[in-house]
Amino acid sequence: MSQAEIQKVIASFTSIEQVLKHFDIEFDSKFINEYRVPLMKRINGNLLLAKPDDWFSARRALRNAYCKIQRGRLDPHSRSACRGCTTCIRR
Repeated sequence: MSQAEIQKVIASFTSIEQVLKHFDIEFDSKFINEYRVPLMKRINGNLLLAKPDDWFSARRALRNAYCKIQRGRLDPHSRSACRGCTTCIRR
């Protein structure tokens, strides 16, 4: 799957929930409803910077965007983990 194909697939979806389901990323619908705009900006930015060339690199970019928004909500002095990326899941 090339970068152009990945972008076509993502552009064909009408909501962020469809994108996350396609890439097998678990999400909280209440979180998505509350942070939809910053999440979309972060996802688009990550996809532009990462230039994913396969399904796995696109999934990694999406998960990192989701995780970054979730970690931004957490207390910076605690060691609590978000549920958005493998590094946070492994803590």
